[in-house]
Amino acid sequence: MIKSLAGVAVTLVLSAASALAQTIYPIDRADILVGAKFDFKVELPGVVDQARLKVTLNGADYAAVFGQAGTFTVREAGRDQSALLMRDVSIAKPGPVTVEVSDGTQGRTVTWTVYDTGPRKAKNVILFIGDGMSPAHRVAARILSKGIVEGKSRGKLAIDDMPHMALVATAGSDSIITDSANAASAYATGHKAAVNALGVYADRTPDPLDDPRVETIASLAKRAGLAVGIVTNTEVEDATPAAMVAHTRRRAAYDAIVAQYFGAKPDVLMGGGAANFLPQSAAGSKRKDDIDYLARFRDAGYPVATTASELNALAARPATRQLLGLFATGNMDGVLDRKFLKGGGVKKFPEQPDLTEQVQAALTVLSKHESGFFLMVESGLIDKYAHLLDMERAVYDTIMLDNAVRLATDWAKARNDDTLILVVADHNHPNSLVGTINDDMTAVPNVPLRERVGVYDKAGFPNYPAPDAEGYPSRVDVSRRLAIFSASLPDHYETFRPKLDDPNEPTVKGDQPDTFKANDKYKDVPGVALRFGNLPAMIGASVHSGEDVILTATGPGSERVHGSMDNTEVFRVMVDALGLGAGR
Repeated sequence: MIKSLAGVAVTLVLSAASALAQTIYPIDRADILVGAKFDFKVELPGVVDQARLKVTLNGADYAAVFGQAGTFTVREAGRDQSALLMRDVSIAKPGPVTVEVSDGTQGRTVTWTVYDTGPRKAKNVILFIGDGMSPAHRVAARILSKGIVEGKSRGKLAIDDMPHMALVATAGSDSIITDSANAASAYATGHKAAVNALGVYADRTPDPLDDPRVETIASLAKRAGLAVGIVTNTEVEDATPAAMVAHTRRRAAYDAIVAQYFGAKPDVLMGGGAANFLPQSAAGSKRKDDIDYLARFRDAGYPVATTASELNALAARPATRQLLGLFATGNMDGVLDRKFLKGGGVKKFPEQPDLTEQVQAALTVLSKHESGFFLMVESGLIDKYAHLLDMERAVYDTIMLDNAVRLATDWAKARNDDTLILVVADHNHPNSLVGTINDDMTAVPNVPLRERVGVYDKAGFPNYPAPDAEGYPSRVDVSRRLAIFSASLPDHYETFRPKLDDPNEPTVKGDQPDTFKANDKYKDVPGVALRFGNLPAMIGASVHSGEDVILTATGPGSERVHGSMDNTEVFRVMVDALGLGAGR
């Protein structure tokens, strides 16, 4: 559902773009790293005589600047629209660039800023992404994992206890609201993108794989001789991990994304999503062809782990310098289900590793590469649970992310602090911590649960059990729980209670095509209230919001993190720390 809406948004922005005199990619005010590869494209609104087309960069003919002539198409995609395209070009010197296009009748000008990096500061860079992690998730994780007494927390989260912090703006090229695809793509490439797009500027052609590409940090790192790792607890084909390597404007193109993973060959790749690695004849496969990518990765020298014990054993082998870990056919399960409730897919995949185990294994393998590495780690289910209004599961996975960050910071300190570590959300969710819910779940309430929401002095403090060594209380069904509510709601039954069987399912398909309605599964819960949503009926879950996200950082190069930043600047912080410019 979220993916289909993203596709609608892309269609709308493409229609709007075609109304311009010309569309130029990279877009106006793009920041471009010296030596980074990109595709240069000019889309013309009608059929143009190539002899009349003039394209210059700082007054010089584009072909002279790029060292080659582009491919001119008189009628692109069979339409009365011409286009000029060049693949894999780059700019060798920093400075402002003015791009001017004229077809003899109409003209367009855009400006780019081409920048270089200084000398390398960090041996490694680790980018942690809490997908959809809002400030409410962070505060709740602190309260549950550290405790709070008389208004003072008993400790800090690792994600907060870093010397540098900034607020990061997340808008995409087509909307003030991003999805995970173009949000993560901004971090991975330093370029804005449209909703649904990974590593490309979404153009007007129908093919989702031919759009103008921009180089990712994983590719830059590989070209510089560094190792690359990608770790998630979602499907590895999902938007955030895929953004590190993929080039497509359709984030749902999982088969193509797996092929691009194989082409990119990150040294470490871990998560769920085995279904799109298996040939369509295999049980559980979702591929639409007979290619066996598990076999291809094995033939390329990758040992494959499918359980936590296999992962730990393979990572510990001195000879393991590459590793593929696929621990579920779809998304992996979150902490609350794996460690406590045994819901979700745990019965089918009982030995999934924790994110901390994945990170430890990734560090073990990647640190065998003396040249250094880039590693992206995603706690991806925070977002998926937030969409489902499943706040307890989202908070437990935020605690898990914090544990993984603490593991990495301790690892870096033991190695002379040669690693830049960044922790950020890709986008926000409109979640707020408004108080507590005062409700004994062992008894039927004699007042509506809504009236048991405590605010201000009536909120007091929650009474979760003391956390275990990993920071998790053993129960979430206590009598005074955190009240975290979303500002974006579909029609649903509000129970004000944690879901102790499986992750929440607030909606089901509606009676009319392409609509959703409240899930009757919850209508008989004691004290339940039918909530009419504030979102269109075509949306069956909570949606993202456009507020800035929090970025914290430590290590060499982290001093660039401060104040208010754009999401594309996160890429610049990382490439500068690794010295990935022309002088590398």
